[in-house]
Amino acid sequence: MPNITVIPVRDALGWTCTVQVTEPNGQTRHSVKVRQQDLDQLAEGRSITPEELVKHSFEFLLEREPKESILRQFDLPAISRYFPEFLVEIRKRL
Repeated sequence: MPNITVIPVRDALGWTCTVQVTEPNGQTRHSVKVRQQDLDQLAEGRSITPEELVKHSFEFLLEREPKESILRQFDLPAISRYFPEFLVEIRKRL
């Protein structure tokens, strides 16, 4: 499994997370916006950090596509547009 590093920075609506995905064949960087309401909706009352949510989200993505195919910048809910099963799957992982 690739090494996934997530660094969140708090902003007015939630967090902007810088994500680095490292594999033996190279690395990619991504910027993911996570709103507080996204975190609340997906955590369903559990104490989940933005880092945990984004890391699990990238694990989900990497099971479906190579790191180079993941958008470089996106809002977390965008994953559901490409992978409709995301909401159900991510809740299982959290």
